[in-house]
Amino acid sequence: MKFSNIILGQDVDIDTSSNVNYINIGDRVRIAKRCSVFGGPDNQLQIGDDVFVGMNSVMVGFWSKITIGNNVSIAQNVNIMSASGPNASERMQRIFPIDKGEIEIGEHSWIGACAVIMPNVTLGKFCIVAANSYVNKSFPDYSIIGGTPAKLIRRFTDEEIKTVLKEV
Repeated sequence: MKFSNIILGQDVDIDTSSNVNYINIGDRVRIAKRCSVFGGPDNQLQIGDDVFVGMNSVMVGFWSKITIGNNVSIAQNVNIMSASGPNASERMQRIFPIDKGEIEIGEHSWIGACAVIMPNVTLGKFCIVAANSYVNKSFPDYSIIGGTPAKLIRRFTDEEIKTVLKEV
């Protein structure tokens, strides 16, 4: 396990098989087995409070900032990348330049297993991303999305919104 350039909140649990770097982690965060979660020297990855990151998940925020809000649930094998392209071939980049951009996942969102979230995506609060989805555009609060590429399946109903916003 490699820990460097990190700020840890209270009661953080990072499995010893995971790597984190250039990151600011809130309170009560859990990062499961075999995860790779990192920002860059100019883009510290931000994880809010009460977040769960499932095993084998990858968050690559080296080129652009990734921000994960409070109370976000990220299932296993999720890939969140702030840059994508043929980085090993400058010749290929002449035709297919590397796509770079910030990613923000709103509070109380739920990212399903094996989802891929691409650069320049903002998901509002209380968003649900179905398993195996490819998210390459942004969606507002209370969106339920899925598919390849991801499309709006539906929005939360007014009753569902009232339920999630109700104080316990």
